[in-house]
Amino acid sequence: MPDLIDEVDEELRRERAEKLWQRYGIYAVGAATAIVLAVAGWQGWQWYDAREREAQARAFLVAAEQAVGEKPQAINAFAALAQNGRAGYRLLARFQEARLKAELGDLAGAIAVWDAVAADASQDRLYRDFASLSSVIHQIDGGDPAMLEARLAPLAAAESPWRYSAIELQALLAERRGNRAQAATLFRQLAEDAAAPPQIRARARDLVMALGS
Repeated sequence: MPDLIDEVDEELRRERAEKLWQRYGIYAVGAATAIVLAVAGWQGWQWYDAREREAQARAFLVAAEQAVGEKPQAINAFAALAQNGRAGYRLLARFQEARLKAELGDLAGAIAVWDAVAADASQDRLYRDFASLSSVIHQIDGGDPAMLEARLAPLAAAESPWRYSAIELQALLAERRGNRAQAATLFRQLAEDAAAPPQIRARARDLVMALGS
């Protein structure tokens, strides 16, 4: 008798299981399929991502090698990488493109690249400010003084990592405008600031003496 009861219980369990599978089995299969596809997709993305990173690293190195003796070709290569590369390589490529253009005498082209980086809100403030500083450096002799002063003001703020370079440029700009007293004051400030980089302090001391202050 117990065997019969066990057989009946087993049959009932099997019947319930079949009904549950008929009702919910499709969802279980769907969930399992989704998990498999997700894992496969993630692995595929990792493979693609690694391949893309490797390809862009190679492209950057090739452009860097060209920059030694084939600057026009390097500029084109960096420009292409700046246009189509990933964020990190894109930013590096833009700085290299601007540097090489400046070296070849295309200051307008270089300044345009630096200004584009400085205006790019997606970039970290550190790099945007460095691009702005680079742009000002290459305009310090001929750029509009009011515009240059406006761009240097935030870079010379106490919390700016570029403040000492910016103050040096402010002093040079003051001297260019004929305000030797202001230039001497700024150079003296740099010369006496123990936190300023040694090279900037040394230049500032020499310029204080040259201005006769």
